Amino acid sequence: MDWGMKNRLSRLIQTDGHCFFLPIDHGYFQGPTSCLEKPGETIKPLLPFVDALFVTRGVLRSCVDAVGSKPVILRVSGGTSMAGKDLANEGISTSIEEIIRLNASAAGVSVFVGSDYEHQTLLNLAKVVNECENYGIPVMAVTAVGKEMEKREARYLALSCRIAAELGAKVVKTYWCEKDFDKVVEGCPVPVVIAGGPKCNSEIEVLEFIHDGMKKGAIGINLGRNVWQSKHPVAMARALRSIVHDNATVKKAHDIFQDSQSQKA
Repeated sequence: MDWGMKNRLSRLIQTDGHCFFLPIDHGYFQGPTSCLEKPGETIKPLLPFVDALFVTRGVLRSCVDAVGSKPVILRVSGGTSMAGKDLANEGISTSIEEIIRLNASAAGVSVFVGSDYEHQTLLNLAKVVNECENYGIPVMAVTAVGKEMEKREARYLALSCRIAAELGAKVVKTYWCEKDFDKVVEGCPVPVVIAGGPKCNSEIEVLEFIHDGMKKGAIGINLGRNVWQSKHPVAMARALRSIVHDNATVKKAHDIFQDSQSQKA
């Protein structure tokens, strides 16, 4: 692996081999998402607990302090919205020059395997990989399912992750599934990070599926709504970090959540 590529990945994946990415890119198709109306204010108390931000160039420039910033995974695919016909109809929204100009540690691209736009989004990924490889910049593939939530099963996720890795993604972000998640990870020759998806009903539910996913081979998480939409986002970030980086049990992580919540109170 080239020095530049290895160096950038080391900013994202910590010395223990694990990572906690905080996505705040939801506005690129959802608009002013609840609790993310003012991204800069939302993330400020969470930054000490995360390893990198997954963000669009617009929010990066307008809401994230450039001095002492966390490493950035720059979202470079988009072009759809919740008001449109199909969220899978994405194109490339950001140039390689912008990725370099913004000093991103990685680029992030969504792929929609099984959708009407499968071919288009897979070629989006391949194109970004081709360009980023020239400059030693890793690409994270996001195995998105849009509104088709029933596709969150191991067979589909394994297919999506493997194809993304085959096309050159250095990291793959995918959803956890209750059955056979270990097979999803084992079938992907590059590191897998767990996506959060819709906000869960309780904190313990989040901690349980993240703990299970880490035990089954994921190297980390890319959680947004289940952190900053929590009633206690800092406590949630602390608890999740303890699972990712300290190998905490669900009970220990929940104790950390409750203790952090009590201290704030």
